Amino acid sequence: MVSRNGRRRWVWITGLAVVVVLVAATGIGAWFGSEQSIGVVHYGTGNAEVLAVRGDLVTLAQTPETGKPGTYWLEWTGSYAMLGDIVSRAPGRVTRKVLRGSTPSVGTPGYFGNVPPGDPQVAWGIGYTEIMVPTELGPAPAWYVPGKGDTWVVAVHGQNGRRKAELKVLPVVHRLELPFLDISYRNDEGAPPSPDGLLHLGDSEWRDLEAALRQARTMGARRFVLYGTSMGGQVIGQFLGRSPLAGLVDRVVMDAPMIDLGMTAEQGARNFHAPAFIGSLANQVARWRTGVDPDRLSLIRHPPRTRPPLLLIHTVPDTEHPIQEAYGLVAVGRRLGWEIRFEPFEQGAHTEAWNVDRARYERLVGDFLTPSAPQR
Repeated sequence: MVSRNGRRRWVWITGLAVVVVLVAATGIGAWFGSEQSIGVVHYGTGNAEVLAVRGDLVTLAQTPETGKPGTYWLEWTGSYAMLGDIVSRAPGRVTRKVLRGSTPSVGTPGYFGNVPPGDPQVAWGIGYTEIMVPTELGPAPAWYVPGKGDTWVVAVHGQNGRRKAELKVLPVVHRLELPFLDISYRNDEGAPPSPDGLLHLGDSEWRDLEAALRQARTMGARRFVLYGTSMGGQVIGQFLGRSPLAGLVDRVVMDAPMIDLGMTAEQGARNFHAPAFIGSLANQVARWRTGVDPDRLSLIRHPPRTRPPLLLIHTVPDTEHPIQEAYGLVAVGRRLGWEIRFEPFEQGAHTEAWNVDRARYERLVGDFLTPSAPQR
């Protein structure tokens, strides 16, 4: 028989063990969440397999990625194909039409993604020059596509992204004959690392955007249109709030931007079926690791001082930066008299508005940028 004191002792020990486990799990979850937020990742390839090829039709093994409707790209060693919408389905298989590029061989492993391959020449047959932007940390590469006039479009990619992610907007920019500068920033491949080797979610990266505009001014630019996707939107937001060059910006286009780091972190926790407070804790861990104040990175609570007209594009199903972030910014715009044109897309994952409806996307961007285009 166990005495009453013995039972109490075991209850106490068991309760303490449960508390220790919960605290440890919470700490691990918060650290993991911070790593998802500020950790630097350079991606490899390989998430798709070619099962069959017939003329310009390619059949892929069906996955959550390859089964999406819309226009996407398949990349493999030394080549690529732009693939159109799904033309047929079978168990475990989807067939799509090659719209541009090469036709892969059966058995080819590749990467199926929502951004163009390579560089402007590879993706669209548009000539370009690679220039080096002198940032405070060292030179960072950028693609420059020449155009007419002195208003330049400067593109800023998202978290752990690459310059090629911004090439979806290049065809419409090129048709308008606007010069285009697609930049990299600290921690990108080919760009200098940050001093601590971590992302700062726009809190320091905006200075690399500022350096790019300074470089563009030496090349003849006088005014700017800023285009940013995902975290690139936050980089632009911080630039507009903190750079002395912000007054040179005529217009801004943001596609699925990181608007409020708190909402983003809570969504990240939900994606891993964790309580929302884990997201808040992850932000505090990220703050401890980087010195970045998550609250400062809310464009809702801290809108930028300079507020040029904004085209805000966001897909409703986005599970990385939830559309509630966009709703919050639109409400701020109404209160401040900030001209924001909000265009939600009913389909598409994060930054996939172009992929699910290219015609509408390019029409919206083209109309918005037309006042900045050179007069004929």
